[in-house]
Amino acid sequence: MIEGLIAGKLYGTAQTRTGPSGRVFTTAKVRAAASDGDTLFVNVITFSDSTAAALLALEDGDAVTLAGTLTPKVWTDKHGEARPALDMNAHAMLTTYHVRRKRRAAQGETTTPATPAGEYDDDL
Repeated sequence: MIEGLIAGKLYGTAQTRTGPSGRVFTTAKVRAAASDGDTLFVNVITFSDSTAAALLALEDGDAVTLAGTLTPKVWTDKHGEARPALDMNAHAMLTTYHVRRKRRAAQGETTTPATPAGEYDDDL
């Protein structure tokens, strides 16, 4: 088991589904930059209600940072080349709201009421 943190851009939109057992989960795909300048796709699944709500509030192309368990994978592109990918079972997500709130707390400012999902300040 590999615990990891990924950052990238949401590719498409997150989707909520229900498994055969009735368990609800959310899936998403994140496009992350690899060290060689290539793109790495991360297939994300989460069973956490708070992480799912935060993912569902985002749109295609929005920045996202997720923490969770990673599983390396390989897929074959349309040219027959093997490409790396990651599967992630996400248990936490960092949003711009969290960054702003932590920055204010570190500066000694009092916290403001919670911002509803999807409403973020642009003062980062």
